[in-house]
Amino acid sequence: MTDLFAKGPVIAPRRRRSQLNWLFTVLPAFPLMLLVLRLWYLSRQDLPTMLLLVQYINPLGMISALFISLSWAVPAVILTLRVLGGILLVSNPGDAGRSPIAVAALRMPDWVVLIAIMIAAFTWQLRLLPALQMLVVAVLGLTAVQRLRAEPWVMNWITLWVPVLTGVLTWIFVWPGVLAAVRGGEHATAVLLAGPPLLGPLLTGPVPARWARLVTHWPAVCAALALPIVAGVVFLRAPVLPSSAVEVGEEGGPIREVVRGQLIAVDDTSTTMLRPTGEVTFIPNGEVRSKTLCPEPVRPPESAVAVRGWPVEETVLEWIAPTRKVTEIDSRCLGRPRGPA
Repeated sequence: MTDLFAKGPVIAPRRRRSQLNWLFTVLPAFPLMLLVLRLWYLSRQDLPTMLLLVQYINPLGMISALFISLSWAVPAVILTLRVLGGILLVSNPGDAGRSPIAVAALRMPDWVVLIAIMIAAFTWQLRLLPALQMLVVAVLGLTAVQRLRAEPWVMNWITLWVPVLTGVLTWIFVWPGVLAAVRGGEHATAVLLAGPPLLGPLLTGPVPARWARLVTHWPAVCAALALPIVAGVVFLRAPVLPSSAVEVGEEGGPIREVVRGQLIAVDDTSTTMLRPTGEVTFIPNGEVRSKTLCPEPVRPPESAVAVRGWPVEETVLEWIAPTRKVTEIDSRCLGRPRGPA
C-alpha cells in the first residue's frame, strides 16, 4: 500500500491549489447566503423590512439557529465523503490521485470522523440511525483494507462478519418499527429502517476499477446538489425571532388590542413587532400593558411509527434531553386579552 499513488497522473500542485482556493471561497459564502435568504424570507420579500431586521437582529442568534437547524448536515458530508473516497481508494488506487474525493478521504483525520459519528448519533432521527450504522461499518472496513496488513481471516472478520453481525443486531432492534411502518403504509420509513443494514457488507470492499469513479463520483455530485437545497428549506423554516404577544392600551383604560408576532427590538421609545403578515408595528412603550413569550406551534408528526417506544422522528438528544411541555396556552398568544388576575 506504500505505492498507493505511484500510478496514474496526478493533479498539478498549482491547479489543485487553485481548486482548493475556490472551494474555500465558496464554503463561507454558503452560510452567509442562507442567513440573508432567511431574513429575506422573514421580511416577506420587502427590502425596507429586511434592512430593519438586519439592523436589530443579533448575528449570534441567527448563527445559533443555523447551527441547531443544520447540525445534522456536517456529519452527513464528512461520513459520505469518507466512504465514497475510501471505496475509490481501494478500488482504483491509480486513479485516486486525480479525484478530490479520494484525496479528501485520505487526508481526513480519524478524530474528525469520530466526532462526526458522535454528532450524528445525537442529532439524526431514529429512522436515519440504520444509515449511520451502515456508514460506520463501511468506514471501519475501508480503513482496515487501506491500513492493515493482517491475516486473511482477520480481514474477513472486519470487512464482512462485523458488518453482518452489526446489521443483524440493527435489524432485531428496528424490526417492530419496520412491521408498524409496513402496516401503516409508510413504505419510505420501512426502507430507511430495514435497507441500510443490508448494504453495510457491500460498502467495505472494492468495486471493479472501471466502475469505481461512476459509483463514487455520481453519488457525490447528487449529494452536493441536493444538500444545499435541503439545508436551505430546513433553515428557512427555523425561527430566528421570539414569538410574542403584546397587550396594547392606554394606561388606566381598557386593552385596545393584542399584537401578536415576532419581537424585533425594544428601545427607549417603542417596541417593534413583526406581524405574521410581514407588517412591522411600532408600539409606544407607554401603551404596552403586558408582554409574553408564545410557544412555537408544534407541527404534527409526519410518521406515527415508533421503535420500541421511540418515535422515528425523534433524535437521541430530543429523547433524553429535558423539554418544556406547554400544558396551557396564554390567552394573549391567541389574540385575546388575559383575564383579571
